[in-house]
Amino acid sequence: MPRRIFTFDDPDRFTTGTVGEPGHRTFFLQARSGTRLVSVGVEKEQVVVLAERMGQLLDEMRRRGVDVPAELPEALQDTQPLDEPLVEQFRVGTMLLAWDGEEHAIVVEARAQVEDGEDEPDEEDEDDASEGPDLLRVHIPAGVARAFVDRAQRVVAAGRPPCPFCGMPLNPEGHICPRRNGHIH
Repeated sequence: MPRRIFTFDDPDRFTTGTVGEPGHRTFFLQARSGTRLVSVGVEKEQVVVLAERMGQLLDEMRRRGVDVPAELPEALQDTQPLDEPLVEQFRVGTMLLAWDGEEHAIVVEARAQVEDGEDEPDEEDEDDASEGPDLLRVHIPAGVARAFVDRAQRVVAAGRPPCPFCGMPLNPEGHICPRRNGHIH
């Protein structure tokens, strides 16, 4: 099957969100331009790291004198649910984050997971090659990136609260806490 490459330059929306109840949520990245919509599945930890690194990159560019908002512009705050229809195009395996100095934009690339037995793509492979894992590539301005970071932090925080002893997520019925010698907390 040929490789699919989904490219969005300054999309109408680039966001993250979830479906399901805390403890059983499925996380997504979603890009939309007009009626074109692409959703890819990600792990919670991938959202956490992407938001953290994107925030660090924005802060570094600001420190270097690039016009990057220090805080989220109110007009860009995203509180809407994910767009529908929500159809997962692929599950993300690896991600890349970069700064486009010419456009003063952040580039996010999300590559599909490689199935067991398949070769990992070489670093030398062309990104636009007809073979290889599916790819979502999004170029977003700094303000939209700041909005993504803010929303990602809120989405992750909306999950189960951490155990005060071990930091693992607490279920409503509690959990077996390793710091309490296996007692339920």
